[in-house]
Amino acid sequence: MKQRHDRLFAAAVAAVAIAAGMSTVPVAGQSKITPRTQKAMPTGTAPVTRTADGHPDLQGVYDLATLTTLERPGGVPLVMTDEQAVKLEKGVLDRIERASLPSKGDRDAPPVGGDGSVGAAGNVGGYNNFWIDSGTQYNLIDGQKRSSIVIDPPDGRVPQLTQEARRRAAARVVQTTSDESSREDDPGLERAPGAYDDPERRPLGERCLLGFGSTSGPPSLPVLYNNLHQIVQTPDYIMILNEMDHDARVIRMNAQHLPKTMRKWMGDSIGRWEGDTLVVETTNLHPAQSFTADVRHRLYLAPNAKVTERFTRVAADEILYAFTVEDRAAYTQTWRGEIPMRAAKGPMYEYACHEGNHSLGNILRGARYQEKRR
Repeated sequence: MKQRHDRLFAAAVAAVAIAAGMSTVPVAGQSKITPRTQKAMPTGTAPVTRTADGHPDLQGVYDLATLTTLERPGGVPLVMTDEQAVKLEKGVLDRIERASLPSKGDRDAPPVGGDGSVGAAGNVGGYNNFWIDSGTQYNLIDGQKRSSIVIDPPDGRVPQLTQEARRRAAARVVQTTSDESSREDDPGLERAPGAYDDPERRPLGERCLLGFGSTSGPPSLPVLYNNLHQIVQTPDYIMILNEMDHDARVIRMNAQHLPKTMRKWMGDSIGRWEGDTLVVETTNLHPAQSFTADVRHRLYLAPNAKVTERFTRVAADEILYAFTVEDRAAYTQTWRGEIPMRAAKGPMYEYACHEGNHSLGNILRGARYQEKRR
């Protein structure tokens, strides 16, 4: 069981990227991603296990942890060579090894209020390396080591937001991850007006309503830790239980979408089978649901966005998870991504989220204390 802190996600992802030596300049002369043809398991592998109704059995616990980031970093080609991937993976393993060393018992205490560094911990203290599980390898799909989850647009970057989406994003009361400072002596204090005036204005992850970083989906994306997802399958319903915040997505098979007036957390998901591929179409997202999936790019989904996910069994221990985001209100174009879901040993243990129960009151009390200081 792991607790979490939203702001540590951005800092840790940045550390992984720095350790791997990534930036944002494309590398010329490298092979491009060949979009995968949705198919059953490759020739020569064990036959697909099927349920009583004849469809592929997708049930099990799967891990999405990966070093592959949502967007393609610069200096790294879309498809990396084995040598490039091994070098970057070794750098991350070395960093993990250093971070796992025991802390010095005679170290000095942090200064009162932290050392002024940006971020929620501010050198006062936060999760140590024991709690972090963001993977040690890059995604391997069709024998290709992928440097980004996004495969379309071809540059591996999430499309630009529309003008209206930028306006809406700027008007948001609370930023999901906030490491900007409104006072030089108080790094981490959010600048958005009214951010601490009402508990319902706090981020969903902080309130333990949804996991941060779009781990709950759609689309489901890897985050700093708790990347397990369990699929339970019946002819009429398919449930995806997310480890973080124990969010459960219930997919209604061969049904009709609910009226647009009915908005649900994680949206309204309808499933169907196309051959051996499970296709899930989700819309009617709750207007308060937004997420930050990557430290370099804030994602935004408008309530009427449509996310189409495809789950294809490609090996006895792997499902290819592909998704398409269609959102004319938020993005200048449609975009797509792919992630391998690798089988993991179960069971998936209960996730304990204490921030919303124990910390929320102190967050608001701290804001009142800061107001008195001004």
